[in-house]
Amino acid sequence: MDIFLEWVGSTVSMSRREATEVFSEWAEKGKDKGMENGHAASVHAMLELGGIPRSDNYSAVDIGCGNGWVCRLLAQDESCTRVLGVDGSEAMISKARQIDSNGEYKVTKLPEWMPSEKFDFIHSMEFLYYLHDPQSMLKQLHENWLNSGGMLVAGIDHYRENDDSHDWPDALNVHMTTLSIDEWKAAMIEAGFIDVEMHQVAASESFLGTLVMCGKKN
Repeated sequence: MDIFLEWVGSTVSMSRREATEVFSEWAEKGKDKGMENGHAASVHAMLELGGIPRSDNYSAVDIGCGNGWVCRLLAQDESCTRVLGVDGSEAMISKARQIDSNGEYKVTKLPEWMPSEKFDFIHSMEFLYYLHDPQSMLKQLHENWLNSGGMLVAGIDHYRENDDSHDWPDALNVHMTTLSIDEWKAAMIEAGFIDVEMHQVAASESFLGTLVMCGKKN
């Protein structure tokens, strides 16, 4: 899948850039809309796997929310009582607030920042592998972000089995942690999640599919 490579417009430097710096550049150039369009099929499949819409009232957070499009999608569900979008890119959050002045968005530095209240549903698309220690973040999400009985649904396009994604770190000049499907599943279980499921969605002839991790907190 060449979705990331289409957005690369900078020259690779000697040191890795912060992913949030790249995302801010994309927001300023209007490339956030391309991210939304490129990930739409995967995200809709993720929300179905996560049981959205739900019959019971629930709160939700989108980690790495970009311009907030998934937050606005979740907010359309009458059962969703609160939705928070968090992202490390100030430009992305600024754009989210411009589009949706009534929405709740916050610039955060992850994994250091933690919410004051826990959520029933955590959504994340294309966030975890930018961390140097995503396994530790999964533990934080389980312990400090998620209510008992809540669910995490996280999607990633960069994983070991997806050969086409292996050159993304050099193309974007950012760090990416490359784990296999089994390693991601083991990390979910080690973090404390139960009923862990791994799915590959929105696959095509040229794309192995988004790897989706689902897990509940007992």
